[in-house]
Amino acid sequence: MSGPARLRVRHVTDYRYDDPVVASYNELRVTPRTGPTQVVLESRLDVTPVGRVLEYVDYFGTVVHVLDLRVPHRSLVIVGTAVVETGWPVEVARTHQLVWSDVDDADFSGRFTEYLQPTEYTPNDPRIVDAARRLRDGAEVRDAPTVVVDWVREALRYAPGTTEVHTSAVQALEAGSGVCQDFAHVAIAVLRCAGVPARYVSGYLHPKAEAVIGETVRGESHAWIEAWDGTTWVAHDPTNGRAVGRDHVLVATGRDYSDVAPVKGVIAGGGASRLDAAVEITRLA
Repeated sequence: MSGPARLRVRHVTDYRYDDPVVASYNELRVTPRTGPTQVVLESRLDVTPVGRVLEYVDYFGTVVHVLDLRVPHRSLVIVGTAVVETGWPVEVARTHQLVWSDVDDADFSGRFTEYLQPTEYTPNDPRIVDAARRLRDGAEVRDAPTVVVDWVREALRYAPGTTEVHTSAVQALEAGSGVCQDFAHVAIAVLRCAGVPARYVSGYLHPKAEAVIGETVRGESHAWIEAWDGTTWVAHDPTNGRAVGRDHVLVATGRDYSDVAPVKGVIAGGGASRLDAAVEITRLA
């Protein structure tokens, strides 16, 4: 298939608590946003039990819903539904091709400092520093993301359950395995160490390219990266080693996972909790 696709995404997050939660305050990042490659045609957020919900756009351009829930509850169900047209082609007039002397310039690094500094998820260590050094010695800036994606796919094996949500890039490299979050963090860490601005992207991935119109499949939350090429942000999918296109639905961008977590906040009470999450994607056109 070629050209844009129209997808309906339904993301259900279901928390169950052993004891009543007296109050909770959460930030929800589950709503896709309109951008150069996609258009959000409709979106809806349903929360049970009903609470006060406010909406804003954060520093990174992500749509955030703030849920303030002050009634006792033993469950919290969040359902985000959106219809998105994806895979719109982007034509950019590139006036300058980055070279390594550009990324070493103080003005450039100051402009992109938030996407160049190590974070808790994307720290430096000898292996990352060595990969960044070899990248600069053997590739042009324009090829850096592709070279790094290939390196990450050799360094990591996709293996759910071998890492967890707080695993850093260094820990994933030590394990030699991980999931999409880890692939993205490792790629970002190497690119930033080399001086190439890189950011974390979260969203959804339609897993069945040949799905017929009207077919609903179990989708998945997904993570990929974007790297600055001197003119615009260019997306790369380290986990699958493929282009980011009509099967990817972008929700949020940030420095790392901590900036894009679908649900984060604080609760009073609750005791032990259980979380179930599911994504359904239907191709509409």
